[in-house]
Amino acid sequence: MMTETPVEARKTWLLTFFVIVSSVVGNVLLSHGMRQVGKIVSASPLDYVRAFANPWAALGVLILTLWMICDLALLSRADLSFVLPVTASSYALIAIAGHFLLRERISPIHWVGIVLITVGVVLAGETPARTTNCSRELPL
Repeated sequence: MMTETPVEARKTWLLTFFVIVSSVVGNVLLSHGMRQVGKIVSASPLDYVRAFANPWAALGVLILTLWMICDLALLSRADLSFVLPVTASSYALIAIAGHFLLRERISPIHWVGIVLITVGVVLAGETPARTTNCSRELPL
């Protein structure tokens, strides 16, 4: 098992924070923009160009691009078995942001799911970020 120095651990957690925040902000902005655009039910590329012309949707896509870059960086520092469970907190935060910012209704069973995700994130956060050696090859 590999151990991180305190500085490396702090950098990993900071990057994790950026991944979570950019996911929440990007998805909320994208959803807000797409509500303004309306339903896209055709395969016409022009409908999607119109969606990208919406400033909220475009900003959401830009921030989600930043999210992907940060996620790549995080996956280069930490195990997938750490990254995905810990960054799953963004799912709960997106639902909460949707409720308060976009006025979406969240059912009681949905709230239970949010609590369960949060408990899982806390449990996963207690594990080391990297337990394997950095290897360029996947085992077969």
